[in-house]
Amino acid sequence: MEAVINGAHRVARWGLWFGGALILLAAILIGIDVVMRKFFSASIGGADELAGYAMALGTAWSLAAALLDRAHIRIDSLYVLFPRRLRFVLDVAGLVLFVAFFALIAWHGWNVVAQSWSSGSRSQSALQTPTVIPQFIWFVGLAGFVAVGILLLVHAVVLATRGKHAAVAKAISTRSAEEEVEDEIRDLIERDSRKGAR
Repeated sequence: MEAVINGAHRVARWGLWFGGALILLAAILIGIDVVMRKFFSASIGGADELAGYAMALGTAWSLAAALLDRAHIRIDSLYVLFPRRLRFVLDVAGLVLFVAFFALIAWHGWNVVAQSWSSGSRSQSALQTPTVIPQFIWFVGLAGFVAVGILLLVHAVVLATRGKHAAVAKAISTRSAEEEVEDEIRDLIERDSRKGAR
């Protein structure tokens, strides 16, 4: 199971890079468009449309990596005061509801993709983009997130049945302040070692 989770981490990391690259390209495109409007009274037709696609695709493709890294925002003011079993139940319930919500979005998203495909719909901008293309890429990102969420849930339950409570917490619970500090220290040490290697 660990090998499958590690594989999911690698795939999710590629999705994160893909999503980040789209957001970066959208920012560059919008910047160029703003400069062209200001100084040349011209515009890149459809820049706002492409930026909208980039935001939607970037978000969908980054969700799985954020889930595996436990980077999604959670309100844990009272959570840290609860006993371990109750925290486990809340973690599982939160993960189930989170994944179920996005599974519902993906289900309806697939219906939108199918409708766009059958009707051959295109965007109303100057680009006349076949809407099925960005919609399908968006759907694949959502479906990947749902698959990773289900995999993570199964992994957590397997760990819990084996009595590995610390591993369960490391897989699906909210990140503690100690973990945040440890990560910052590790990153600082890695940066210092890279500077020393130069």
